[in-house]
Amino acid sequence: MRAIITGGAGFLGSHLCDLFIEKGWEVVCLDNLVTGADSNISHLLSHPRFSFVKQDVSQYIDIAGSVDAVLHFASPASPPDYLKFPIQTLKVGALGTHNALGLAKAKGSKFLLASTSECYGDPEVSPQPETYWGRVNPIGPRGVYDEAKRFAEAITMAYHRYHNLDTRIVRIFNTYGPRMRLNDGRALPNFLYQALVGEPITVFGDGKQTRSFCYVSDLISGIYKLLESNEHGPVNIGNPEEISILEFANRVRALVGASVPIVFRPLPQDDPKQRCPDISKARRLLNWEPKVGLEQGLRITYDFFREQVRSTSRMA
Repeated sequence: MRAIITGGAGFLGSHLCDLFIEKGWEVVCLDNLVTGADSNISHLLSHPRFSFVKQDVSQYIDIAGSVDAVLHFASPASPPDYLKFPIQTLKVGALGTHNALGLAKAKGSKFLLASTSECYGDPEVSPQPETYWGRVNPIGPRGVYDEAKRFAEAITMAYHRYHNLDTRIVRIFNTYGPRMRLNDGRALPNFLYQALVGEPITVFGDGKQTRSFCYVSDLISGIYKLLESNEHGPVNIGNPEEISILEFANRVRALVGASVPIVFRPLPQDDPKQRCPDISKARRLLNWEPKVGLEQGLRITYDFFREQVRSTSRMA
């Protein structure tokens, strides 16, 4: 079995590469390394069933040989990244998805789209079920990511209906774990990095907005189960345990043992006040639910970040 994973050098993509190699697949990783990192896949480069191609998938994708699955994970994912690369984010969501779908169609393979809970925008319903259409500002600064993913879902379903392509759509909720970039703009890496280097922890708004955090191994196992299923509609994969951002910041501060203060900054435009998945569909269709608790996952992630900070300090 042979899989093409776009964005395979990113946080999620690299963990996905690991799982597919572990399952006995041959893996071709495509990534232009704009937000991914070759260090995420360096341990795989010598593996006989792994290959890396540096490519912007917004350009035509040409892969020789048979392909059994195309998994499209290429995209900037953190707000600072997609605000820094707004056009690239729109292009990889639109042109990149089109190219990845075209590859799957040409090869007669399965196709899995990495979509996002951001399709729900700033929701009026919580927890968010897949049947909720969302509340997104298409012309706000976050629209470059939200609408790119909503378009990606639309074209994926069009290929399924018109070309009878065997498609899957996973709506990914906040995920964390090793290989996240230091201080990448999302809550967990920001909080951990700031606490580790002794900086004040930055909370946007009053901190009462909620998120739910899924450990990366749980998410990846859910994605694999979805690929093996016969479900073509979107499926939420995430942890349904909600926590306020302020409580989360306090948990991180206690874990690190840091006495740094928490400082509050204005809430960014269109930042969602609630983000929590309804995973009834995943439980029913995939027999999936998260297994790693927040305390356990945070400890593993903390150990990874602590080593990253030490390595950065040694190189400085």
